[in-house]
Amino acid sequence: MSSQDIPEENLPAEQDTAHGTVALADTDNPFADPGLPPHEHRVQDIDDRAAKRSERVVAFLFTLSMLAAVGFIASYVGIPKDKPIYVWPLGHINALNFALGMTLGVALFCIGAGAVHWARTLMSDVEIADERHPIAAEPEVKAKVLADFKQGAKESALGRRKLIRNTMFGALTLVPLSGVVLLRDLGPLPGTKLRHTAWRKGKLLVNMNTNEPLRPEDIAVGSLTFVKPEGLEEHDHDFQVEIAKAAVMVVRIQPQNIKDKQELAWSHEGIVAYSKICTHVGCPISLYEQQTHHVLCPCHQSTFDLSDGARVIFGPAGHALPQLEIGVNADGYLEALRDFAEPVGPSFWERG
Repeated sequence: MSSQDIPEENLPAEQDTAHGTVALADTDNPFADPGLPPHEHRVQDIDDRAAKRSERVVAFLFTLSMLAAVGFIASYVGIPKDKPIYVWPLGHINALNFALGMTLGVALFCIGAGAVHWARTLMSDVEIADERHPIAAEPEVKAKVLADFKQGAKESALGRRKLIRNTMFGALTLVPLSGVVLLRDLGPLPGTKLRHTAWRKGKLLVNMNTNEPLRPEDIAVGSLTFVKPEGLEEHDHDFQVEIAKAAVMVVRIQPQNIKDKQELAWSHEGIVAYSKICTHVGCPISLYEQQTHHVLCPCHQSTFDLSDGARVIFGPAGHALPQLEIGVNADGYLEALRDFAEPVGPSFWERG
């Protein structure tokens, strides 16, 4: 159906008097504005039933997008990641990948197709000529932009066509959930495991070089010894994960040279045990200066004073090294009296 088949009184009023006007070129104006061709009304402009059909099509596309987004989430949760499926002509492919790709593709396509069909069939398509204007916005321009925005909002019929509006909002709300679900692949939540290590009350301090438990007499003043908790062996499948938190350095300092009262209370005859993991980015600390009792991280030169609670005296580290409270058991071996009182290593968002 064209506008020529509709009585003149049923046609929408023209919004631009420039339609159909033509300026002829002459010697004074060789580049005359040819004007705009006569506006052709769409069937939806002159037939309310056609407009309703277009509205239902747009709503159907947005609803299909919502169903596809729900299908994406259901596929991600319910389909095993190693399940194969035969799809002609692709052959045998991974069922989960196929389902995720199809559902997400349909969800995004339907939103785009619905928006395009809405714009092409229901929004105003009247051609409007607008003169070029300076870049700087004048008050009149701002007022015009605001008026155009209000006019566009009115012509979109977003407020009047509630079915399209509600289904569009539903589609735009559910599709982003597809990306949120993918965050599950980042791994399980850490819970409280970052706050705890393999150290427990009664765990012996085992020399990492000799793999033997230590007695106080094994540690000389000014020496640096690296230890691990009893029972943690290198052939364990989680050894690297656990030692990254449980690695400890043991130093013997003359008790009168220890400045921090808690450090002295948690030591044994001047033997102090501190985490070996730097509190900057987690590098292993390995350099010790026995005259100053300073330890240095070789990565970024963070320096800690082991005679004063392992506080930071230089470098980018944010806080002191955690201390392990130690004592001696009935057999004369050094043992831990508890786990670290605070998380070891670099700071994280819920440190405390």
